[in-house]
Amino acid sequence: MLYYFLTYLHLKYDIPGFGVFRYITFRAGAAAVTALIIAFWLGPKIIRKLQKLQIGEAAKVEAPKTHLSKAGTPTMGGLIVHAAILIPALLWTDVKNGYILLILFVTVALGAVGFFDDYLKVVKKKPKGLIGRYKIVGQVLVGFVVGGIIYFVPHWIDSTLVPLKSSTTVPFVKNLELDLGWFYIPTVIFIITATSNAVNLTDGLDGLAIGTVGIVSITLAVITYISGHAVWSQYLTIPFLRGNGELAIYCAAMTGASLGFLWFNAHPAQVFMGDTGSLALGGMIGALCVMIKKELLLPTLGGVFLVETLSVIIQRFYFKYTKKKYGEGRRVFKMAPIHHHFEMLGWSEPKIVMRFYIIAILLMIVSLATFKVR
Repeated sequence: MLYYFLTYLHLKYDIPGFGVFRYITFRAGAAAVTALIIAFWLGPKIIRKLQKLQIGEAAKVEAPKTHLSKAGTPTMGGLIVHAAILIPALLWTDVKNGYILLILFVTVALGAVGFFDDYLKVVKKKPKGLIGRYKIVGQVLVGFVVGGIIYFVPHWIDSTLVPLKSSTTVPFVKNLELDLGWFYIPTVIFIITATSNAVNLTDGLDGLAIGTVGIVSITLAVITYISGHAVWSQYLTIPFLRGNGELAIYCAAMTGASLGFLWFNAHPAQVFMGDTGSLALGGMIGALCVMIKKELLLPTLGGVFLVETLSVIIQRFYFKYTKKKYGEGRRVFKMAPIHHHFEMLGWSEPKIVMRFYIIAILLMIVSLATFKVR
């Protein structure tokens, strides 16, 4: 909204300096700073409100015993993240842009699913919250809407998206797009559902999920800017998607919001984001990769989330297999997700989180390198 007003003033009155508001890079920086300020301002207020309402995290019996001290810590702090993303996005992006409208839908829809899950757990005192299959239904519906819009009405988003509607680019290979055809919509559903749950699984240590999301969102900001820039996209031989650059502003807001929330979520955490934040953030990452046609980059870009998810899958399948074969379930890891495995080995929580950050940064570098090494 502020973008339209300032651009109008520039065009009508030719106010010196106001021309910068047309540039995506400037608005991305403004969105990141705005998100950070909102998180810093709103964070303490929401934390106090959650404490007053006694909306705290329940003790997790499946987590290491050291986590028992975290019981009672305010949760549903994802509300801070949502405010710090949505407000700057509405202020600094072109909200008529199809890409922005679609990512706003994903954010709000999955945020609502996560909020309802948290509400049932901490307010209604239902231990499992929203029944798993209902949560999956919500994620699948969001994926279906995103995939359906891109596949059936891509011109509504962007005319340059039409020839690429069911395609994805292949990392490390120049001028190659893989057309998924009718498998495109099921693929989008899988990606958004998987990434949404992957970030949710990663959210088990103070600052782990939100810090990693911040690193991923920086990477996505660079990629979306390149995808929407005619010269840079041509130079790096990737599809040019007109209007895609506006997503760089949204990603910048995600980065600012992540840093702002990390201020309160770093060890020892003052607040947890809960499913309200993690389900939406994961879905946003998946949806952004879908909209920039970089779905195959997700295993590298979201490598930390992938390993966390695989550790849970491996643990469960191996336990069931050995129980059926030997009559006694055995485990590959001391505890899953894998960050708990390292806790059981005696690593301190801050050390695990910092090392996962280092891995995420290395994966960010590899992900960006795929655009040059082709």
